[in-house]
Amino acid sequence: MSEHHEQTFWTKYIFSTDHKVIAKQFLWLGLFFLAFGGFQALLIRWQLAYPEQPLPWYLLGNLFYEGGLMTPDHYNVLFTMHGTIMIFWAITPMLIGAFGNFIIPLQIGAPDMAFPRLNMISFWTMFLASIVLLASYLLPEGAAAGGWTSYPPLSTPVGGIAGEGQTLWTLALTLAGTSTLMGAINYIITVVRMRAPGMTYFKMPLSVWGLWLTSIMNAIFVPIIAAGLILLLLDRTIGTQFFIAGGLATVEGGDPLLYQHVFWIFGHPEVYILILPAWGIVSELLSVFSRKPAFGAKVTVICMCTIVVLSSIVWGHHMYTTGMSPLLGKAFMFLTLLISIPSSIFFLNWLGTLWRGNLHFDPPMLFAMGVIWVFGLGGLTGLYNATVTSDIYLHDTMFVVGHFHYTMAASVLFGGLAAIYFWFPKMFNKKMNPLLGKIHFWVSFIPLNYVFFNMMVLGYAGQHRRLYNPSEYEFLAPISDLNISITIFAIILGFSQLIFAYNFINSIINGEKAEANPWKANTLEWTLEGPIPHGNFATTPTVYNGPHEYSNPAVKDRDWIAQSEPMPT
Repeated sequence: MSEHHEQTFWTKYIFSTDHKVIAKQFLWLGLFFLAFGGFQALLIRWQLAYPEQPLPWYLLGNLFYEGGLMTPDHYNVLFTMHGTIMIFWAITPMLIGAFGNFIIPLQIGAPDMAFPRLNMISFWTMFLASIVLLASYLLPEGAAAGGWTSYPPLSTPVGGIAGEGQTLWTLALTLAGTSTLMGAINYIITVVRMRAPGMTYFKMPLSVWGLWLTSIMNAIFVPIIAAGLILLLLDRTIGTQFFIAGGLATVEGGDPLLYQHVFWIFGHPEVYILILPAWGIVSELLSVFSRKPAFGAKVTVICMCTIVVLSSIVWGHHMYTTGMSPLLGKAFMFLTLLISIPSSIFFLNWLGTLWRGNLHFDPPMLFAMGVIWVFGLGGLTGLYNATVTSDIYLHDTMFVVGHFHYTMAASVLFGGLAAIYFWFPKMFNKKMNPLLGKIHFWVSFIPLNYVFFNMMVLGYAGQHRRLYNPSEYEFLAPISDLNISITIFAIILGFSQLIFAYNFINSIINGEKAEANPWKANTLEWTLEGPIPHGNFATTPTVYNGPHEYSNPAVKDRDWIAQSEPMPT
């Protein structure tokens, strides 16, 4: 039940325990790092298209690099921090931190998270992690430069990268993982213990399912990477040698490959940790904007649960080229190909939801349908990386970069943007401009596909990733023009996000007041008038219907019925 809370500015907006305020804090943090990481991507693309040439925006280039010229060391920092920031500081806060916080209590009929103070501490731990990460840029030796995976020996002080940038990277990621673990515990307990009367598991919206399963995976796998990061931190600070071997080691027992196993036992589930919320959100939005029940909703849930289980035993496909036993490689290949079956089933369920629906092409629907396309391409191209024989050639090429950008960047970015456009009226009590939203979609969708698809073309042609200057290789000379055109489209993609930034900020400041349920959706959050008070519901709702009751013939006066509204007899 909602309660009256006497609050100061600090307790209402800064150190708030209201899940909705914390959601906005995570959203602003994620959007800041999305812009920062995106700017780094444009710098990377400039170097690949015009290697060893000064940046065109000379003054800005001078701000970062002497004479506006990027060195190999600068380039190593760029791709390391770009990958780290986009995965852990942009996507994770924006999708899991913001929308996990905002919609889970509202959609299950709870007054708040199970542990509101832990929720607040989770955000401020992430904020501290952000300060540590950004501080690494101010060090004389620069930020981390060992790749976003930071494999030893590159990330160790012995035979690797000197300076404290890599150390602060390791510390920042450990703090970010601690924040994620706090949120995961909160989300899991909230869903298990605080669902409204009548809200059975299969009456939960698919977006809650995606976020809940993601939280379960975070609770299982984040401690694993945390252990690896702490061991790496000890190697860098007090002289242990967990990941140092060979002639550089002074004691026996260290093994660089141990880090790779620990990293990917977390790292491949991390792909599903990031994309499960997007899958759930897309499944829900397709139903809302097709005005019909989500096709095979229970099967979709079962498929997502199956993927959660299988994701824990496929990490070895990242390590085919490490000298792995062929028999072990074959086992990982079989399991990785097996996980594509449940993915394909719920992908077909998305198409089943669209089939013969009354489609409304509002901005959330456009971005949700965009996820179908980019995830389809990302999933299909992943089969080549899952197969030992093709992966040996494609491993560490631009093909892999294009594939995982389709899967992790494009799919999760479009899913996050769909969520922002959909829940913005409820989150900020204002309307976004729908025309600008549609323009934003098309000027993002077209260049994004050109960039990521042609990255795979480059990889198939043999261009390895992380090359400072591809033109040094004669066999890559015929595709230099493709690198230039990819960069041009990447710049278009980057600057098109200014449309979204203007629409987002201007709508908060000057937007029209939003009605309570602009999308005619039937989940519980749309039954509340905004702004929603701390405590959410005046009385705990009772749930009678599923989350996709659209175009039910029993309802005569409209094409939807709320979950908390008894079905007419």
